[in-house]
Amino acid sequence: MPRLRAVLFDIDDTLFSTSEFAGHARRNAMQAMIEHGLNMDLEEAIRELDEVIAEFSSNYPSHFDKLLLRIPSSRYAGVNRAILVAAAIKEYHDTKSRELRPFPEVLGTFQLLSRTDLIIGIISAGLEIKQAEKLVRLGLYPFLTPTAIFISDQIGISKPNVKIYQTVCASLSIEPGELMYVGDNPFHDIDPCNRLGIITVRTRRGSRYSTVEGETKPRYEIESMNELLDILWEDFEIPLLPARKPKS
Repeated sequence: MPRLRAVLFDIDDTLFSTSEFAGHARRNAMQAMIEHGLNMDLEEAIRELDEVIAEFSSNYPSHFDKLLLRIPSSRYAGVNRAILVAAAIKEYHDTKSRELRPFPEVLGTFQLLSRTDLIIGIISAGLEIKQAEKLVRLGLYPFLTPTAIFISDQIGISKPNVKIYQTVCASLSIEPGELMYVGDNPFHDIDPCNRLGIITVRTRRGSRYSTVEGETKPRYEIESMNELLDILWEDFEIPLLPARKPKS
């Protein structure tokens, strides 16, 4: 088996519960619009926003504007639309400040990994600044190898295209068998990596894909990042904790 040289991670629903956070943030944003003059029931407003997101994607920059375009203007008669949108945006970002946190053991895991000679990084599909902001808000950036952050919007290739993983290996000057990738999406994070011979670790915790199976099986499955530390100790002899010893 080749020596393990790098461990890279997906972000969303791998390092924190994207789905749970997004649900809270969207609900709070709709409540803010209602408090500033939108005449809608909260649950109705959330359903309408969910439709906008489903139709225009979660990365669309103007969800709240689109919501106002698709409902009768009588629902906000006498109110400046810009105020409603601004209120929603403010509350969404305030929710980030209050609630955007990694899973409890993730920070400690990254602290330990950063003390090894492994390359520690990210492969994430999404918008450049949006994904980078998550790394800063989650407090994980100080533990990453700065040259090992790969965001699809930056490099022009996205999951599940195997080229994104080939580009990562070439950029880091490593072979696929020297890379471990941890992700939650069986179709984007596991199947393409398996085709290249990357060591795959699937986490089902907090993921919308937790009950979905891909075309191939991951090398490992974990529920907690603490289990990842066990794998690194026992199967790859990565010295993480002085109190524990790799297998002889």
